[in-house]
Amino acid sequence: MASNGFKVCVGNRSPSKVDLTVRRAKDEKNLPIVGSTSPENFVSQLKKPRRIVILVMAGKPVDDTITALSAYMEPGDLIVDGGNEWYPNSIRRAEQLAMRGILFMGMGISGGEEGARNGPSLMPGSTKKAYELMEPILTKCAAQVEDGACTGYIGPVGSGNYVKMVHNGIEYGDMQLIAEVYDILKNIVGIPNNDMARQFARWNEGELSSYLIEITAKILAKADDVTSEGYVVDKILDKTGSKGTGKWTVQEAAEQGVAGSVITASLDARYLSARKQERIDASKVLTGPKETPNVSKPQIVEDLGAALYCAKICSYAQGIGIIHAASKANNWDVDLAMCAKMWKGGCIIRAKLLDKIQAAFTKNPDLPNLMMDPSFAKELNERQMSWRRIVTLCIASGITCPALSASLTYFDSYRRESLPANLTQAQRDFFGGHTYERIDHPDGTPFHCAWTKAHKDIGDISQRTAGEKTESVL
Repeated sequence: MASNGFKVCVGNRSPSKVDLTVRRAKDEKNLPIVGSTSPENFVSQLKKPRRIVILVMAGKPVDDTITALSAYMEPGDLIVDGGNEWYPNSIRRAEQLAMRGILFMGMGISGGEEGARNGPSLMPGSTKKAYELMEPILTKCAAQVEDGACTGYIGPVGSGNYVKMVHNGIEYGDMQLIAEVYDILKNIVGIPNNDMARQFARWNEGELSSYLIEITAKILAKADDVTSEGYVVDKILDKTGSKGTGKWTVQEAAEQGVAGSVITASLDARYLSARKQERIDASKVLTGPKETPNVSKPQIVEDLGAALYCAKICSYAQGIGIIHAASKANNWDVDLAMCAKMWKGGCIIRAKLLDKIQAAFTKNPDLPNLMMDPSFAKELNERQMSWRRIVTLCIASGITCPALSASLTYFDSYRRESLPANLTQAQRDFFGGHTYERIDHPDGTPFHCAWTKAHKDIGDISQRTAGEKTESVL
């Protein structure tokens, strides 16, 4: 903010951190930042209506910070929470503050250390009045791309946190897909780190260009800075951490009745990676295939690029599907094209692919699924055999590819007019009297079958289906 000409007052529980920030600002071209000594002193230095952005750990620390600051605030002032917060908490806080006339915004922020100084992706959810107070700051401080700032009004309180949550879920999926490609290059193709780094760099020059592909090339090429032998990535323990947003996204996918298999697979992969000792023990008992396919290595590399591209389309399709379903359920009216635009710069999932995603939803805001866009449908149809060859190769070789295979299964399930769900529903009716619909009665009339002599009349069928959700969004 200060780098963009806004005068900023900073506060922290630790006075030394405030002093350090003020000193750094002075050293960096004398940026307009002043410090504070207490919540009261902090609030008193702000111009009315006050606009306060808090960046603290989600949960109780946010509530405690709001309590400390709001004691000195007035009606018309605004608090912006920029943390990764569970969206119902933002809705609750907005309602509580509204009773005192204080405005609240829950804003997702993505970009890491680089975005913090050079412009992040900003995803605000609030009333229009609150957004208008922050808009000049957000528009100027956000990452900038060819068609503007990577921010905009998403919708009411909660929607900004939700979009950021799903952004992180897509991020989980993208990272897992890249990890699986790395695993295949390393353990099936057998190429060294420098060659892998060059391959990822080549992919980053084309349609797969993205922040995560770019940094993967740099990571693979980085020599070990501790021993000066080998590469850093080969010294890192294979245990991946998580902070909760991926789990929230999977939970919300289930809540909204939306398939989120790629994100779910990536979360499961992290959970399995955390069980390192169990895997060590299992490796001594459980075995993989003794014979593996002999496939042209250049063909594998070529197929990998196509498979990764197709899987990424599915990952974005699932994430956007979750946002779309939640937007309908909560009457948020989220603009999906704008979400894609927000993610084009500053954030972790920024990628060239987002230009096409933005164009798809600009052309057809009611697109039921990203895969149904004519351009994406054509690419998926043309490249699917590369995708299938990679998944088949992994299975035959005993190399795990949960996200790649989940994305392909998603594609196959969505493209099929008929699925074996008829048998599943018949089983539900057999053991639980859950009824079923018939293909020769397209009006949706529920039926129940007396499958055996032991089955009795279940009475009013409508009572059996009350509360069931059979419609979902892929």
